[in-house]
Amino acid sequence: MNGSQVKVGVYGLGYVGCVSAVCMAWRGFDVIGVDVNADKMDSLRQGRSPVVEAKIGELTAEVVASGMLTVSSDFKMAVASTDISLVCVGTPSTSSGGLSTTALEQVTKDIGAALAETDRWHVVVYRSTMVPGTCEDLLIPLLEKTSGKKSGVDFGVCVNPEFLREGTSVDDFLDPPKTVVGATDSRSSDTVLSLYEGLPGPRFVTVVKVAEMTKYVDNSFHAVKICFANEIGAICSALDLDSHDVAEIFLADTKLNISPAYLQPGFSFGGSCLPKDIRALTHTARRNDLDVPLLGNVLMSNEVHLRRAVDFVVATGRRKVGIFGLSFKSGTDDLRESPLVEMAERLIGKGFDVLIHDANVTLSRVIGANRTYIDELLPHVGHLLVDDVDEVLAHGEVLIAGSRAPEAVDAIMRADPDKIILDLVRLPVPAGASRSANYQGIAW
Repeated sequence: MNGSQVKVGVYGLGYVGCVSAVCMAWRGFDVIGVDVNADKMDSLRQGRSPVVEAKIGELTAEVVASGMLTVSSDFKMAVASTDISLVCVGTPSTSSGGLSTTALEQVTKDIGAALAETDRWHVVVYRSTMVPGTCEDLLIPLLEKTSGKKSGVDFGVCVNPEFLREGTSVDDFLDPPKTVVGATDSRSSDTVLSLYEGLPGPRFVTVVKVAEMTKYVDNSFHAVKICFANEIGAICSALDLDSHDVAEIFLADTKLNISPAYLQPGFSFGGSCLPKDIRALTHTARRNDLDVPLLGNVLMSNEVHLRRAVDFVVATGRRKVGIFGLSFKSGTDDLRESPLVEMAERLIGKGFDVLIHDANVTLSRVIGANRTYIDELLPHVGHLLVDDVDEVLAHGEVLIAGSRAPEAVDAIMRADPDKIILDLVRLPVPAGASRSANYQGIAW
């Protein structure tokens, strides 16, 4: 398919819908814009954009004059004469902080009613931001009910989140950071991808819920980055430092700071640096009468995540636990503030029978602050650590993967299927193998 073949209906002509409609029409697609707001419709009929955006005015005038973009309030006509319905209506917050799906539900009902009167294959695409599960649990059943047809058989459904920033949305549409399509079937995803043929950026075809989540992850991370920068700035200012000088050095590190490092879900952090330095920095903030709620709750978030792992083991009802790994990360013998040491201590305190294997940790070689720490937290560690991975494998009714060491990976892959596996490190799965039915990732 190309622009001359695919016809698109865009429902909701706010920032996202108007920019999407105009940019698609400018790229050669025949587009019908639909909205319940008469003023927006009148503006577009006259070749004027109803939203203020860089470049949108001249593009709107061009595509309306060429006839590539028309508007209508007739849902049935719009659906019957197009291949794709692109839903771009708003999903504002409710008073409780939830998501209002009122507009989504109404436009879905209208599209479903129109689908009932057409025999053509049609793809309904949701650009609106919505929490994972909204499409499959609410919107698809609503489409099927109002159309009397079956998703994936009579029509397709996709989620295609937008990554447009107000003020630069035209440029963002034509030069996207990525294109994400969550689809119920490959025919639908292929149709949606054709809308973005020739545009730069990576493309991802995934399941619907992952596509829904993507926008929330992006926006949450952007918000966290802003708050992080502002809290660091406040601390720097209190210490009579230029925060932008600090930021320049911070941003120059594209290996650890501005990079994928530390952004894959896993277990809690530990070691001799991160916990200590977070405590010192937040203490400095308090001494300067600064409230830094993001930095101030980092250690609490880390603790809550550790607690999830402990609670999972407790909930199994099994008492024998085998732990692979003890140091705060693979490839070291540093036990200081290791979340695995803390987890072992809590399980032992709750009466669990624990055995541990870590090839890098030999008590006779653990000295200094490292030895002091482990002696205080796990005074009987000598009875818990064993050299033989198979002894831990045989002992544990629950096996905890806290290391990616080859011997740990091999042992867990050989575990009997009745053993429960809690994976804290996202163990690799060898080619041809599969995860046990009793496998559970800590955050996946």
